[in-house]
Amino acid sequence: MVVQQYRDGGGARAVRALAVAGVIAVTAGCFGGDAGSGASDGSGRRSVAADRPLDLLGQAADVLVEAGGAETRTSMETAAGGTRVTIRGQGAYDFRRQLGRLKVVLPEDAAGADGHRPITELLAPGALYMKNRGAGVPDDKWVRIDTTTLKDGNLLTGGATDPMAAAELLRGAADVTYAGKSELAGVTVHHYRGVADLGRAARAASPQSRGALSAAAKGFSKDAVPFDAYLDEDGRLRKVRHRFTFSSEGPEVSVVSTLLLYGFGLPVTVTLPDEDAIYTGEIRQG
Repeated sequence: MVVQQYRDGGGARAVRALAVAGVIAVTAGCFGGDAGSGASDGSGRRSVAADRPLDLLGQAADVLVEAGGAETRTSMETAAGGTRVTIRGQGAYDFRRQLGRLKVVLPEDAAGADGHRPITELLAPGALYMKNRGAGVPDDKWVRIDTTTLKDGNLLTGGATDPMAAAELLRGAADVTYAGKSELAGVTVHHYRGVADLGRAARAASPQSRGALSAAAKGFSKDAVPFDAYLDEDGRLRKVRHRFTFSSEGPEVSVVSTLLLYGFGLPVTVTLPDEDAIYTGEIRQG
């Protein structure tokens, strides 16, 4: 069983630095820049718990691709100096096309003002599009970020971990233990704990995800990412929680990113903005 502990330190500024620099004032290049055969449960479905954990987790992204679209909820909690900031998101994701749409809500203290509008994010292979994105960007314009240039590969920058990247990270799983069966939103799930290696995950990832994960493997202060993953009886990822660690100015900062998936089979329509809708001017840092 893997246990990962983090010590707080540094104060609220490190927390706000991630929330603001990562979601409001980020610019391109800145983050700071023989699978097991299983067993049948009598219904013809594979018994998830009977599979070898590494095989099962390594196939989680492929199973989601087969499932197609899903609804998603996200949360990202940053902790430093005893202060916690949580950014929440909700939307839908098409795992076959690796396209998604999220509405990300910033906490008031991270936004710096009351009533900050939610940020609309479009997720695509190698790119993150953001609208209502911060100071100096016209209301009708999008900001486009090349995620392969981000030190975190957009695992943290957008305030929500890309759902496909979260699943692909499990391809780098090691030291996995089975933590038992439970129920999540009325669905039976199997809980696995382990540590994902960013470099291993990047090498095993799909071509669309490889560039961003390779950037993350180089950018984080630690390659090891502890996780808790919950898979249903069909091997579909229902919930995953990753614990990232990075070095900012001052002490290390820990970030817990949680992804929930439900409503599988949902048709997901994502239309990426035209070039003339992309903002190319200077972004004020607020």
